[in-house]
Amino acid sequence: MIALSSPLLIGIYQNDRLIEKYEEFGKTSDMLPILFSKILDNYDIKNIFFANGPGSFMAIKVAYIFLKTLSTSLNINIFAADGFCFNNNSPIKAMKKVYFIKEDKEIITSVIDDEIDNKLELPEVLKKDLFSTNCDPLYVLPAV
Repeated sequence: MIALSSPLLIGIYQNDRLIEKYEEFGKTSDMLPILFSKILDNYDIKNIFFANGPGSFMAIKVAYIFLKTLSTSLNINIFAADGFCFNNNSPIKAMKKVYFIKEDKEIITSVIDDEIDNKLELPEVLKKDLFSTNCDPLYVLPAV
């Protein structure tokens, strides 16, 4: 699942291959319950893999709380990776001309004058080794 920016992306994987994709524009807080209601009606979910940041602070918070609640109430494992795993390590827009950039293992911000196409995408093949059980939100900047 990628909820760092719009659209919200959720993929269903079987044997680590993408078999179904959900793409919804709108507020993460509105879309997550609707999509997961559909998904849980149709699939027996054992694990959830998601991007825990950087990106929209509110979307990161909402996604984390929602997934942590699912994990606890339905006994679903959750795993997280940073958003750079979903856009070939391209800069991720923070605001205006400020972007998050990953240099080695450190995430910093930088002003970039040119508009960058940093579209986040669900991978066709899920690489589980990129994910960790440390699912805390990755805010980078202090939350407001």
